[in-house]
Amino acid sequence: MKKPSSKIRDEIAKLQDQLRAAETREAERIGRIALKAGLGELEIDETVMLSRFEDIAADFRPSRGTARAVSDGRGKGAGQREDASSAIPPGPASSGIGEA
Repeated sequence: MKKPSSKIRDEIAKLQDQLRAAETREAERIGRIALKAGLGELEIDETVMLSRFEDIAADFRPSRGTARAVSDGRGKGAGQREDASSAIPPGPASSGIGEA
């Protein structure tokens, strides 16, 4: 038996609400981490910041050839690059790109 279109619309609306709530939780989590790292104090162009975040995300995706899953101490896996030569050293960025 097929579902009526009104029931499907109701399910879609519920899923959209769930998606919005999940995106809000994720944004708040990432925002807190970014603020702890001091990104809130820097004037960085959004396109530059987005590009850097995309680079970070790529480092943690298991589909990349140079990434591998490691435990974060809570049983959850996180990606870590195997080649340490590409890691960004701690401290201020050496490039002035996007900073004012």
